[in-house]
Amino acid sequence: MLKTSWSMWIIGACSVLALAVAIERAIALWGFAANARAVADAVVRALLRGDLDEARAECERSPSPAADVFLAGLAAAVRRGPRGAAPDEDKIDAAVERERQQVNLRLRRNVWVLGTVGAIAPFIGLFGTVVGIMQAFRHMAATGQGGFTVVASGISEALVATAGGIAVAIEAVVIYNFLNVHVQKLALQLKLVVEEFLETLHDALPTATAARPAAEPRPAREA
Repeated sequence: MLKTSWSMWIIGACSVLALAVAIERAIALWGFAANARAVADAVVRALLRGDLDEARAECERSPSPAADVFLAGLAAAVRRGPRGAAPDEDKIDAAVERERQQVNLRLRRNVWVLGTVGAIAPFIGLFGTVVGIMQAFRHMAATGQGGFTVVASGISEALVATAGGIAVAIEAVVIYNFLNVHVQKLALQLKLVVEEFLETLHDALPTATAARPAAEPRPAREA
């Protein structure tokens, strides 16, 4: 890098950035499916017993992002409608779906960086090569010496930038494709456990809500 153009420093920074994103995503996604399955099983068992409070407690104890999705559904399930009416199942489904989409966005956080690095790294390397060749020919014109041997060294150093850009692009694209497929798989697994949770919640809701005391209406304000 010390013998090449400034473009190699940019390419090196892109390589470090791609590795940093890959490590950060690997840590963030590690154990996601297992944790989601564990909290889903615990919540479903509590719902089968009709215990909404225990289901909520299981979610609060879990570190899984899936627990946030279940909490949104449980919060909507205990929210009474007008005049103490039963909770609306459509509103429960909507609350769960909104939170699930938020989790999907968090799963894909920073993955776009890898796609960007994979797209621009070859062009950065090519630009550095073009600038290096221009400088080599400019040096030949300034010294008045001709021949390929005069510019061979400068051109060979300039071509290193193109090779470096291609290498970093391959690295970034491979990691991007792997993470993209992995995130899609995790999103599908999350959707399956959420659908199982909703089915169990809807079945247990009449019994569970009947056992919970309805909120007393607030007294009317005096005029």
